[in-house]
This record gives sequence, structure tokens and C-alpha cells, in this order.
Amino acid sequence: MNETNVIRFGIFAAALGTMLIWEWIAPFRGSPERKWIRLRRHISLMAINFLALRALSGGGAYAIALLAEAHHWGLMAAVAWPEWLRVALGLALMDFAIYAQHVIFHKVPLLWCLHKVHHSDVDFDTTTAIRFHPVEIVLSMFVKMLLVAALGVPPVAVLAFEVILNACAHFNHGNVRLGPRGEGVCRLLLITPDLHRIHHSADPRETNTNFGFSVPWWDRLCGTYLPHPASGQAALRIGLDEVRDHTHLRLVDLLKLPFRAWRVPVEG
Repeated sequence: MNETNVIRFGIFAAALGTMLIWEWIAPFRGSPERKWIRLRRHISLMAINFLALRALSGGGAYAIALLAEAHHWGLMAAVAWPEWLRVALGLALMDFAIYAQHVIFHKVPLLWCLHKVHHSDVDFDTTTAIRFHPVEIVLSMFVKMLLVAALGVPPVAVLAFEVILNACAHFNHGNVRLGPRGEGVCRLLLITPDLHRIHHSADPRETNTNFGFSVPWWDRLCGTYLPHPASGQAALRIGLDEVRDHTHLRLVDLLKLPFRAWRVPVEG
């Protein structure tokens, strides 16, 4: 395991462990399923995703960034910008790209079939952050690789982006609350659990809001920001009504889920 992988895995483990402890000490909502069962299922899914990524995308976006830097690929290589500006722009552009990709995965029926694996969870906790179908994970990585190559995003920006995105995803999927004062301050900079919980609402009008994974600025700029659910946080229904009877989907069920003829969420 090289140094960058050690960094990524270390921060992943630290973020997941911290959120699991927080949820154990002060959970916001009760869970319909035992935590260890959810953790086992979602970690198993993540392992499949990791193997799929290694097999199909090689070293991923970071490896492409190293190649782009070595061969002077991308728009940023064509201008003499200082390194700090290239890193800052790279972080901002990649984060917006992930926001836009998220919106597209909700709007395009074929892509929604993949993404609904994430939304089919009728619970909401930090393990939901790693509940994605392997095909979606691979497609998302290919998008990042193309973006990195086209823009010439510096390797350090790609590594920082992946680490920040991973840590933020574990945080904003947490079954926790910050309290009124902490929530107000945190929302200025980050997507909070309360904000992202709205995105996992069973109401499609709420599901199609708060698409950001790290910062709330893209939602505010693009008109997809929703500060509060209609029902309030405590009564918010999570998941998809079409799979409401499948509370405890097995790992194999999650892998098969995109290929079942269920509907795409529509506004209204």
C-alpha cells in the first residue's frame, strides 16, 4: 500500500470510526435494524466497489492527475497560474462537477436505477455514505478521471478532494444532530446531517434538493437548496416508497436492485 492509499484509508477509517462512536453516544433517531448488520452489509458492498474500481479504472483519478502533470495535459497546464490557485480551482471545479453529476443521476432514469441503491436505505446513518452500486461507483470514477485529464487538476488537489469528499460524506450521513447554534454555523461552510437527511426524504420534492456532498454553495447558487423538510426532522420519512417493504435488503438484493423495473422519482 503506497503513501497516498495509506492517507486515504486512514482518513476513511478515522471518519467512519468517529461517526460510529458519535452515533452510538448520541443517536438522533432510532434504527429499524441492528447497527452491526448494516455495517457488515455496507462494508461488504464497499469492498466489491473497491475491487471493481481497481479492476476497471486502475489507479483512478489520482493516477490520471500524475500522468496529466507529467505530460502537461489539460487547460491548467496551458497557463502560468501559481500552484495554490490551480489547487483551489481544481478543488472547486471537481466539487461542482460532483454536484452536477449527482443532479444528473437523479434526473436520468437509467442513471437513477443505479443511484436508487443509495436512496433505498430506509435508515440514515454514516454507513449509508458507502451504500452505492458498483456500476455507479465506476461511472463516477470515469467522470472524475476525464475531468482531471481535461482540466489538468494537480495531483495534490485530487488527493485532497477525495479525502475531503469522503470525510464529509461520512459526516453528513450521520444519524446525529448539531443543535441550533452549531447547525447555523456549520451550514455556512458544510452540508450538515440535517441538510442531507432532507435529500434522503421519501418525498420526491425533497429528494430533489440538497445535492451537495461537501459545501452548500452549489445548491444555493443553483436553486436546489432546501433548509427544512415539511414534516420536520424527527418525523422525516427516509427511503423510497417503492422499496418500503424491503427494509432489510441483503447484499445480493442491493446488487440486483437497479435491474428491477421501478419508477424514477418525479417532481410534484
